[in-house]
Amino acid sequence: MDLKALHKITSGMYGIGARKEDKVNAQIANTVIQVCSNPPMIAVCLNRSNLTHEYIQASRGFSVSILSKETPLSFIGNLGFKSGREVDKLKGVNYKTGETGSPVVTDNAVAILEAVVVSEAKTPTHTIFVASVVNGGVLSDDEPMTYAYYHQVKGGTAPKTAPHYVEEKTPEVTNVDKYECSVCGYVYDPAKGDPDNGVASGTPFDKLPDNWVCPVCGAGKDQFNKA
Repeated sequence: MDLKALHKITSGMYGIGARKEDKVNAQIANTVIQVCSNPPMIAVCLNRSNLTHEYIQASRGFSVSILSKETPLSFIGNLGFKSGREVDKLKGVNYKTGETGSPVVTDNAVAILEAVVVSEAKTPTHTIFVASVVNGGVLSDDEPMTYAYYHQVKGGTAPKTAPHYVEEKTPEVTNVDKYECSVCGYVYDPAKGDPDNGVASGTPFDKLPDNWVCPVCGAGKDQFNKA
């Protein structure tokens, strides 16, 4: 069975915000769908080990920020590959407090939604929260990022807690050396470079500046291994 077929399912990239008492957190998700239009309802799928999942279960509300196609990998990495139990992921991120009390991330967002949970369904590892939309707005006319674009063009990876995570082995490369981040799995490809951080295509890994870091999770060059 080729699980890469799952990557062909159309989905986007979203920032999910939630509150528990006086604490706020946000994470990246790629599984948000519209359930119906009258009344407007959506569903989001989150891993049960995630802090945002805990906050949604406590408050029964959450926000969705639909991310722009031009969202930097570093922004996605901050919300998607770090834990709110260890760092304040919203430090330095522009957000507002919404009607549900959830933090609504406005940085890199083309539109925002707020919703209140009405039901949930559990899988062995994830919960699907079905929620009624109570607020929404369009922030820009920019094109939203798709999950396929994030993988194929931006070179992004998925954390192991993501619904779409599929373990992949990096194919053997003979004509050019690629390097893989041991923390998040991002692969630096010299043919693509790192345009978000000013690294031109054709730049070999050993020619990267000493202070260059993984554009997804922020790991240093010493945490990369030849792929």
